[in-house]
Amino acid sequence: MVQFIVVLVYLCLPALILFLCNKYQFLNCIGSVVLAYAFGLLLGLSGLLGEQYDVAKEVLMSATVPLAIPLLLFSSNVREWKKLAIQPFYSLVFAMLAVFIAVISGYLIFHGQSIEDFNKVGGLLVGIYSGGTPNLASLKMILNVDEEIYLAVHSYDMAIGAIYLFVLMGFGQRLFSYVLPQSKSDRNDSMQEEGEENLGVVLCAKQDRIRLLKILGLVVLMVAASGGVMLLLPVSAQMVVFIFLITAMGISGSSIKTINQTKGTFSLGMYLILIFSVVVASKVQLGNLTDINPVIFAYITFVVFISLLLHVLLASVRKIDADTVIITSAALICSPPFVPVVAGSLRNRSVIVPGLTIGLIGYALGNYLGYLMAILLGYF
Repeated sequence: MVQFIVVLVYLCLPALILFLCNKYQFLNCIGSVVLAYAFGLLLGLSGLLGEQYDVAKEVLMSATVPLAIPLLLFSSNVREWKKLAIQPFYSLVFAMLAVFIAVISGYLIFHGQSIEDFNKVGGLLVGIYSGGTPNLASLKMILNVDEEIYLAVHSYDMAIGAIYLFVLMGFGQRLFSYVLPQSKSDRNDSMQEEGEENLGVVLCAKQDRIRLLKILGLVVLMVAASGGVMLLLPVSAQMVVFIFLITAMGISGSSIKTINQTKGTFSLGMYLILIFSVVVASKVQLGNLTDINPVIFAYITFVVFISLLLHVLLASVRKIDADTVIITSAALICSPPFVPVVAGSLRNRSVIVPGLTIGLIGYALGNYLGYLMAILLGYF
């Protein structure tokens, strides 16, 4: 019963956030995604929703993003994506190069602190910041990483990643615009596109509500089918294939006029993203930061923020726009499920598909790059 109430709180909080954004202009300027993340952080740090509610959190996190991705893509303009193909590629190359430089330089700074197999920590960081958590788990087995070190890297990554994500969504676009050009797609395909229906208005109209529920049912079937295919594959390939399939189905659906013109699909997808944002932020708890290993914590902090700085500097040479840099960084540092979250804070839906694609490439390369980095650092 208590778990049900917790789920209900998570489901209803985004409605409160949207109400506040509609009522107060200054909150609307901050953005609903950033506010959802702030609400979640407050819940997590307050200790009200501790580890005893992890089951409810995991269920919501596992369901919301896979359902949201097709809904967000259904109303998109596929022709706009073709204009964005080159810039994300360069941004991906620069982002990975920045991670490599940060990991190597950080290793040279911190490796004299008597931590055994410190080169493996560098390998783990390349894996997680060019791929994601599945790569971290795989590299633990490949490199035979000590359980204590693995848990430290995983815990600190979650805490530092929360701060990084909040900074990226709250100040990134405004800050990076001083050295990077503005996204060319802002006016053509923004989150605030004229004609985007308010979810509440759609749900109040019977015909629109029925159409939207049918589309939601279709999305559930898509996700279930993708999940079924995923379970037939080796664990190492499951997440890559799952994200690829639901993304491909979302893109295919956007080319079908009936689906593309259904009112409220994008708004419903963003509502699910708000739920995910609140849940994932609430998982950050003070208890995770007890007994900190200062060297590993400092190394991870160094890699995350120095790689971001290097990425921005490299992108400025190629004049890559701020939104592309931010979504690339989010896709690699935080993994593909966070791409729609960050796109929501940027209010730019055109970066969702490039961001997901970059994240999938990162998943595919993460294990190889992490292993090679661990071997390379072992020679220093």
